[in-house]
Amino acid sequence: MPVTNFSTREKYVYLNGFGSQHETEAVNGALPIGANSPQKPPYGLYTEKLSGTAFTSPRWENQQSWLYRVLPSSSHAPFHPSPGVVTNAGGEKWHQIPNQLRWDPFDLDPTVSWVQGLHLVAGAGDATMKSGIGIFIFAIGKDMDSYEAFYSADGDFLIVGQHGTLDIQTELGRLLVRPNEICVLPRGIRYRVSLPDGPARGYILELYQNHFQLPELGPIGSNCLANNRDFQAPAAAFDRDVSHSYTILAKFDGQIFAAKQNHTPFDVVAWHGNYYPYKYDLGRFNTIGSISFDHVDPSIYTVLTAQSDRPGTAVADFVIFPPRWLVTEDTFRPPWYHRNTMSEFMGLISGQYDAKTDSSKGGGFQPAGASLHNVMSAHGPDAGTFEAASNAELRPTKVGQGSMAFMFESCLMVGVTEWGLTKCAKVQHDYTTHSWEPLKPHFFDQEPDAAHLSNDDRAAVENGA
Repeated sequence: MPVTNFSTREKYVYLNGFGSQHETEAVNGALPIGANSPQKPPYGLYTEKLSGTAFTSPRWENQQSWLYRVLPSSSHAPFHPSPGVVTNAGGEKWHQIPNQLRWDPFDLDPTVSWVQGLHLVAGAGDATMKSGIGIFIFAIGKDMDSYEAFYSADGDFLIVGQHGTLDIQTELGRLLVRPNEICVLPRGIRYRVSLPDGPARGYILELYQNHFQLPELGPIGSNCLANNRDFQAPAAAFDRDVSHSYTILAKFDGQIFAAKQNHTPFDVVAWHGNYYPYKYDLGRFNTIGSISFDHVDPSIYTVLTAQSDRPGTAVADFVIFPPRWLVTEDTFRPPWYHRNTMSEFMGLISGQYDAKTDSSKGGGFQPAGASLHNVMSAHGPDAGTFEAASNAELRPTKVGQGSMAFMFESCLMVGVTEWGLTKCAKVQHDYTTHSWEPLKPHFFDQEPDAAHLSNDDRAAVENGA
């Protein structure tokens, strides 16, 4: 701390700041000065505007970038459905169930690249209405084809790497995403994924509505949690290939379409604006917590949020549980048992999550696995964790060392796909049996003897109060 010690070294240069107005050029003088769309842009480049919000959105939420490229992205043949590419998405039936669910680690597939390796596990809403979310896992073993690019018209991809490194070439520049880093690829951004360290695996939250923002800090003040300066956007970089045939793959309402073009999509020589890909090292998160008593709500660990039209209610929160000190007195320190109006999908990047430490029975909560506790589905520490935490010596303790768990939280009732429920063959069918059925009642061992009650207390007990 406060920076992750990555095994793969960084190789790109970035622009720092979340939601900032950036400008960058790979060739000096490629950006027009004082104008967005001059009659003749520098070096004969084409001007293209990339809009992430409506033109008339309020200034504080308006997101757009101006790109200066060798050829416009509209220069391609018509799109056609691509039946050879599978994503499990469009038209998928959601299974809305109240059961607590947990998955064993998802298998790596060395035979597939990025698009074929996307598997929709759960979600809610409708991408065509720009409403809701989709939750994917990816488990891939190959680079995308050198002459291929992908984009999603459905929503923003928040990528959580768990294993392996993603080298992502985007229209606006390059990003290196390693385990314990996240990356956001906004709707419409074209990119290609390669694997410099071999097979890769992780999780994706696709946001169909709005965009991610930093949570308000309220009485915390002006700093802490995820700080603006620690987010990194790519510097402009471009390919010079204008003669080779490329395939553009588009995810449109969950279906994959393909189009051909005779030039590289990665030809943006310069750009400026506030709509761009970015990444963040989770090791830089500045954790806030209680230093007196009681376990705080997990919302205090929110990295990014996407708000609904109801203030304080998120369509999606991205929450992490990083290494941190616990010092609270006379307090049950793991998360309490609870039922939540929000749905909670959890994953584990590395280590052991402090509320699910008993892995001696069942599959346990393991790195590359996941769990889903849907709207009002009761959950909390497993029996082993409860017993240990109830009897632990309450001294300052650092939890989560070498660990990073996260949660996709949503106000929506999340459904599970057929792939996530049965076809992946990873659901732990004995999850609840091993986690909570072993819990024992302690009340009857400690119930006060009626002979020791006061007259008023005895009368209350006899009357059922």
